[in-house]
This record gives sequence, structure tokens and C-alpha cells, in this order.
Amino acid sequence: QVQLAESGGGLVQPGDSLRLSCVVSGFTLDYYKIGWFRQAPGKEREGVSCMRSSSGTTTYADSVKGRFTISRDNAKNTVYLQMNSLKPEDTAVYYCAADPALWCSLSRGAFGSWGQGTQVTVSS
Repeated sequence: QVQLAESGGGLVQPGDSLRLSCVVSGFTLDYYKIGWFRQAPGKEREGVSCMRSSSGTTTYADSVKGRFTISRDNAKNTVYLQMNSLKPEDTAVYYCAADPALWCSLSRGAFGSWGQGTQVTVSS
């Protein structure tokens, strides 16, 4: 059974950094793609980043490019999202997602398994 569990969210000030973690179980990271999504109040869930684990290829939304970094630690079955230079508009619930189809996508429909989410609030 595929399971994902996010952690690491919190309340930070603009310009701060946070690292989100997504611990996965029930599958091997090398054979799945992993995505990070976020959903702000009243908005659609949007793709933030994707990693094709077999090759390490990464994709980022334009809004986070240069500030966010996706990475993985296969030994810990964990995927990370390092978020730097956070802005108030980054405030959202952040979700990790997984799918066995290996091509990366920032489309919600490209992922079949989801975690429960972790809240990130950026405010002064």
C-alpha cells in the first residue's frame, strides 16, 4: 500500500527557509515520480516541483524556480522540498504525491497517491 506522510511545515517570516519532508512507504522511490503540490485557501491545487527518481530529473513551477529544491534520500525513503526566500504568497498546504508513471508533470491528474499535507504560513 502506497503511503506518504509530509512534515516540516510551520509559521515563518518572509525571507526565511523551511524544509519539508515526505516519508514514503509501500513502494521504491526509484520506480516512481514524486511531486510537491500546494493549495492556498480558495485556490486550486498547483504543482510546485516534480522529481523523476530514476534519473534525478527535476521540474519546477516558475513561481518557485531558483528558491525551492526537491531532493531525495533513498536510504530514508524520504523526499524533501527545501524552500528558501519564502514569500507570503507561498502560504498554502503543501502535499507530496507519487505515481509509478515516470514522466514528470506538475499536473494534479498525473499523480495517483497523496499525503495529507502540511501547512506552511509565511507572515510577518
